[in-house]
Amino acid sequence: MSSSTDKKSDFGLIGLAVMGQNLVLNVESRGFQVSVYNRTPSVTDEFVAKHPGKKLVGCDTLESFVQSLAKPRKIQIMVKAGAAVDQVIEQLIPLLEKDDIVIDGGNSLYTDTERRDAYLTTKGLRFIGAGVSGGEEGARKGPAIMPGGPASTWEVMKPIFESISAHVDGQPCVIHIGPGGAGHYVKMIHNGIEYGDMQLICEAYSLFKAAGFTSAEMAAIFNEWNEGELQSYLIQITGKALEQKDPETGKPLVELILDKAGQKGTGQWTQLNAAENAVVISTINAAVEARVLSSQKKQRVTASTQLQGPTPALDKVKAELVAKVHDALYASKVISYTQGFDLIKTMGEKKNWGLDFGGIASIWRGGCIIRARFLNRITEAYRSEPQLANLMLAPFFKDLLNRTQQNWREVVALAVTNGIPVPAFSASLGYYDSYRSARLSANLLQAQRDFFGAHTYERTDKPEGQWFHTDWPEVIG
Repeated sequence: MSSSTDKKSDFGLIGLAVMGQNLVLNVESRGFQVSVYNRTPSVTDEFVAKHPGKKLVGCDTLESFVQSLAKPRKIQIMVKAGAAVDQVIEQLIPLLEKDDIVIDGGNSLYTDTERRDAYLTTKGLRFIGAGVSGGEEGARKGPAIMPGGPASTWEVMKPIFESISAHVDGQPCVIHIGPGGAGHYVKMIHNGIEYGDMQLICEAYSLFKAAGFTSAEMAAIFNEWNEGELQSYLIQITGKALEQKDPETGKPLVELILDKAGQKGTGQWTQLNAAENAVVISTINAAVEARVLSSQKKQRVTASTQLQGPTPALDKVKAELVAKVHDALYASKVISYTQGFDLIKTMGEKKNWGLDFGGIASIWRGGCIIRARFLNRITEAYRSEPQLANLMLAPFFKDLLNRTQQNWREVVALAVTNGIPVPAFSASLGYYDSYRSARLSANLLQAQRDFFGAHTYERTDKPEGQWFHTDWPEVIG
C-alpha cells in the first residue's frame, strides 16, 4: 500500500475506470483523503503515481483498503452494473463492521439495489444506491447525484456528496431521493428522458440536413439556440459536435460517423417499468426504438433500394424552417420530461417513497446530461403545486405548448410529407393531442372488446361505474 500519510481516509473507492478516477480526483479536491482499490494492482499504482502530492492512498488488497478507512467506512463501488457489483459486495462483507456504508455509484437496476439494501441490512451494514450523472467531465468537476437509502445514512454522506456535486445558484445538485432503490430508479428515468431528448435533437438535425443546411450552418443554429430558452448541455454539445472537423479528411466529423447507435439498457428498463405501471412514455419509447432500428444498418440499406418514398424537397422552406423546428423541439422536449416525471410520480406513490419532484428537477439543473435552462421552470411548477397531475398543465408549460403547437404540427406534417422519419416528434405530438382530447376513439375500442370478449363497457348516459354488455350479432358461420 502506498500512502502519503498514516491518517485514515475519509472515503474509499473501488473501480478505477475513467469515471472512478475522475470521481476520486473530485472528492480529493474538496479536501478529503481518498483510498483507492482496483482488482488490477498496477492500475492503482499507476493512478496514484500519476497524481503526486494528492491525498490518495493506493491499496493493493481489499483488506488493506478497508483498514485504511476511518469508521464508519464510506466505500463507493464503481464497477460494471450487474454481477460484478454483487461480487465486490460479497468480498467486502467479511471485512466490514457494523454501520459501515457501501455505495453503488453505477447504473444499477433499482430492483437490484433494493435486493442489496435488504441483504446488507441483515448484515448490520448500510447501503446507498446512488445514481451519478454527468459523464467523465461531470464526475471530475461536479455531477448530479441521486442517492437512495435510509435518511440516517444520507446524513452521514451528506457533507461529501454535497461538496462533490455540481452547484447551481449556490445549491448542491444532490438531495436524498428516498429509501431503498429510489435513487437508482430516478437515475433510470433520467436516462430515459435523456434518450428522448437526444433523439429529438437528432430529428431536428435530420430536417435541417434534408433542407440542405451544411454542418457549419447547423452548428451555428444549435449554438444560437444554446443562448436562448433551449439552452442545455445536449444542445451545447450538439453545436460543438457539428463544428468538429476530421483531422484525416478535413470533412465534418459527424458526417463520417456510422449511423448505428448503441445503448446500455437503461432506456429499455424505463420502457419495461412504464409498461408494468401503465404509464405512457411514447417519446422515450420512440427514442429507444429509433436506436434499435439504427442498429439494423444492413437491413435498412437493402430496404432503401426496394421500398419507395418521396424525394425530400425541404430546401424551398429553408428560411422558415429554423423557427418552426425550434418550437417543435422545445415542445417535444417538454413532453419527454412530462412523461418521465409522470412515471416517477406513479412509481413514487406505488412504493411510498415520498419523492420531492421539485427537488429532483432542481438537482438536474447542473452536472447531469439532461441539464437544461427550463428545469428551473419544472422546479417552479412542482414547488408551486407538488401534486401537479401533469407537467403540461403547469401555467408556464401550458402557455408554451399552446404557443408552439402550430409550428410543431407543421414540422411533423412536413417531415411525413417528405419521408423523413421523426418518430419522437410524432409520438410527442400524438401524446399532446391525446391528452388534450375530451373524447377519444376508445368508445369503439370498448365496443370491439365487448364484441369478442364480453369485457363490458360504461355508457355516457348512465352514472359512472355502471357496466353494460351487449349481445352482439354472430359473425362466424
